[in-house]
Amino acid sequence: MNLPIYRIHMGPARCAADLTDGSERGEYVPQDYILNVLGRPMRSVNLMYCYYPLDETFPLRARDAFAGKEMKNQWDTPYEDYFPYTGGLNGSRDGEVFRQMQDIRRHGQDVTLTLVIDPNVPDEHLVAIAEDLKPYGRVLLRINHEATGDWFAFNKRAGYAEIAQFFVRACEIMREHAPNVQTITCIGGIEDPDSETMVKEEEFACTVPAADIWSVDKYMSLHWGWPYDIAEKGGTSHNRHSYKDVYDLTKRSFRRFTELNGGETKPMVMSEFNADGDVTGPYDQCDMVDGFFRMIKEDPENWLTGINFYQFRDRGRLGLETEDPNHPGNGIAQPVMRTFQRWIHDPLFLPEIMECGETALPVTLRWGSADDAEGLAVRLKLDADPHFCELYFEDDQNYMIECNGKWFYKSPETKFVDLMPAFFEHRLTGPTEMTLKFFAPPATGLNDLECPDGLMNSYTTITALPKIRIAYAPVEPARE
Repeated sequence: MNLPIYRIHMGPARCAADLTDGSERGEYVPQDYILNVLGRPMRSVNLMYCYYPLDETFPLRARDAFAGKEMKNQWDTPYEDYFPYTGGLNGSRDGEVFRQMQDIRRHGQDVTLTLVIDPNVPDEHLVAIAEDLKPYGRVLLRINHEATGDWFAFNKRAGYAEIAQFFVRACEIMREHAPNVQTITCIGGIEDPDSETMVKEEEFACTVPAADIWSVDKYMSLHWGWPYDIAEKGGTSHNRHSYKDVYDLTKRSFRRFTELNGGETKPMVMSEFNADGDVTGPYDQCDMVDGFFRMIKEDPENWLTGINFYQFRDRGRLGLETEDPNHPGNGIAQPVMRTFQRWIHDPLFLPEIMECGETALPVTLRWGSADDAEGLAVRLKLDADPHFCELYFEDDQNYMIECNGKWFYKSPETKFVDLMPAFFEHRLTGPTEMTLKFFAPPATGLNDLECPDGLMNSYTTITALPKIRIAYAPVEPARE
């Protein structure tokens, strides 16, 4: 590739697009699959884990440890049926959670770790978790989310004030032992339209200045009785709100967070967001998600930092895909998938990529996070809509590549990347110029902590770019 090379920088979107991958309602889906379906990486991918190391049955998953227990609702076990966090004190850093975090980071995304923790664990457990997370660059850690509720196991093991103080202590420990970790407080926010204060505000006000990021979980509709009953008209295990009311309450929550923080703002995210198709059906679900995203785009106040869609694949109707009951490893795309795909390619949710001047190889690229990364770009001149557009690599680098709005992953072992899917839905109608962009997230998913700034940054030296093959006709012409 003998084309001029330019340095580029990837910065934050106006509103980041995040995604939950796996929970008590669905299994983890590898990032290769998600990238191919959605066409772009997320800012962050959220994992749902639990840590109850003082329990004799832990780290067995709740569904296995309490298989014979009579269940009346999703939370009717001594601890949540999330994936067990197998790190921590006396744990192993070779468990599934670490493989998933590495998968996420290799694909140019940050990790959000939602971790429900027994609030009775001593501080050394929190220190051990901090040490676990140090090699993963910027990590967004959401501890004991929806803490003002009464359904999670940690709410049944300590009072609200104790849970709030546990969160504050965890924030202090993370800052001391793992400064790369940003903590998220996730509480109820303002839920009553006639109230100026938040749910359990007196108990949880201390978490607002302690956290790095503020958040609420807001579902425009939700069937919390799943899978133990069916949402029927007049039932008591589901609800539905207008997307306008949910938007207003979320924005008011941000303003109240700011007031409780002495007038200074911090990043605000929606850590879980969706409309439950069990309540709305598939088409109203699309309309509600679309309406909410439209309100973000049309709001002149830039107050929302990110929104996390819950989730990619779900056994119920809270996913972009539903899990195929005949083949659980397969997903069935729902209509909301199209809505989500369209919006995450809108400028509102796209990271800002800026050109920083011409350069020459070799070049060392820095990967800081999904919205702070250095890359390379080359300008392509295409004469027409291609029939073949291919990259051939001789190096063993790890790349995220963008072409014509679609992203591709190249693992260290891969030597060939077919760029033609970038043109299937956006065919060219004539001669066109475009840029081909390369970023180099860490190949192992881990930062090198021996590097002076390895806590936050990973570096890759690029000595050669791939050869490109472009052809505008079939190899052999059609025959009569």
